[in-house]
Amino acid sequence: MPRSSTFAATIPQETIERRALLEALRFQFLGLHTPYQLADGRQARRIYLDSAASNLLWEPPARIAYQALQHYANTHSQLHFGARIMTALYAEAHQAVLDFLQADHRYTAIFCGYGVTACLNRIARVLARRRPERDVVITTIMEHHANDLPHRKHVGRVVHVPIEKDPDGEAGKVDMSQLQEAIARYADRLNYVAITAASNVTGIVNPVHEIARMAHAVGAYIVVDAAQSAAHLPLAVDPGEPAAALDVVVLSGHKIYTPGSPGVLVARKELFQGQEPEEVGGGIVSFVDTTRYEILPHLPEREEAGTPNLPGAIALGATLQLLQQIGMDLIAEEERRLTQYALDRLSRIPRLHLYGSHRLEVAERIGVITFNLYDLPHGLVTAALNDYFGIAVRNECFCAQPFVRQLLGIADAEGRAPDSCLDTCAPRAQPGMVRISLGLYNTTEDIDAVAEALTDLVQRPHFYRQQYEPVPGSRGDWRHRRFRFRPETVFSLQEAVQQIINDFRNGATATDTQP
Repeated sequence: MPRSSTFAATIPQETIERRALLEALRFQFLGLHTPYQLADGRQARRIYLDSAASNLLWEPPARIAYQALQHYANTHSQLHFGARIMTALYAEAHQAVLDFLQADHRYTAIFCGYGVTACLNRIARVLARRRPERDVVITTIMEHHANDLPHRKHVGRVVHVPIEKDPDGEAGKVDMSQLQEAIARYADRLNYVAITAASNVTGIVNPVHEIARMAHAVGAYIVVDAAQSAAHLPLAVDPGEPAAALDVVVLSGHKIYTPGSPGVLVARKELFQGQEPEEVGGGIVSFVDTTRYEILPHLPEREEAGTPNLPGAIALGATLQLLQQIGMDLIAEEERRLTQYALDRLSRIPRLHLYGSHRLEVAERIGVITFNLYDLPHGLVTAALNDYFGIAVRNECFCAQPFVRQLLGIADAEGRAPDSCLDTCAPRAQPGMVRISLGLYNTTEDIDAVAEALTDLVQRPHFYRQQYEPVPGSRGDWRHRRFRFRPETVFSLQEAVQQIINDFRNGATATDTQP
């Protein structure tokens, strides 16, 4: 029997089917093959390597949400068909979130805002009111601003724990010994530990369940920011050990292949007991007169005032169900292979510095990779990758300024930047990095393309410097001296509306313009 057949026979049929499902769906993303004209006059499809900021829209769940809109009506009613259908679908979307995180009846899922920023502001206020005597939050230097500033504003003192160094001297996960010391130091005042599941700068993964044990040992909660990791790694709020269970997990739908969907706050129901909802209005009350009102007793309804984002929630629910059918374990395995391939390719490029531990056997990470070229500023590199190669990446500080500045050697060990950083610097002096980040749709060919493009930039830095100039007043942006891309020539709301009018005048039917 051929070796490949023997190997295939050892793989469970269920795994083979899940792999086939992934392969069938992994390229069905809106905008994945969008072409643009480049600075040299070529037309090229874009290569999207900016998934850590927002994923592309997954078309199958989007189609499901669009089909559901045939029944669109507002919720909060059971007396006509459309309202009943949408109410049921909205409830199913909540359950899809809970199922995705393997959360049982002790947890609730609350849709709020546009991402984790709204969720983290809300839970910070809830926990601050719940235990005002516990006025300390411990977090890390590697957090996104959304998992730092809300705790500063609403709770009190925030303690930033540093990250550890791997054997190569590169940044790794949170320093667990210093985290333990901080928890012990503030044990009587510690309200909760707020920790990212994976860094949006280095992709390094933190051991959130181990950290939960440490927090719970002193009566503190744990709040996990899973915005960056949810689409890439499996996560269960309860791993089967009560001490290691997570109290709060927040997600961003726009980072889970569902642009336009809400943020999601998954939390123990008990955290909301005895408190009035953060926001009040329609849909959460059982009685109102001019002097009194009574809030509904049950979650999540009492925490979701107003008309919900039904299309976004339904699309997100469908996305999470589809990811579960494929299996987050399989998705993580595939991404790990591609991440290792990318790290290997980039590490061979001369005069390119990678940030964060880049040996996966030393520090687990998702497909988020940051770097700088020694000879070109990060803004110029990012612009050139786009203008000459059609590669979309991101630069600057990724809403994680303390961590980025520390990695760049600008901030001190505690993440404090010098006062000079408060002043406006020349764009060429603005600190930052270049980041590539992976999604389901990325391939080794995408990695080869960015590696070859970066090699060209390294080999011809003077050519690229001659093509670009800094953008006055920006934070490190550069623009081509001659090539100008005008967004309105590619897509304009006014022109799209005018096209509908023109189609009407030319006798087109309504169905001709449907998505």
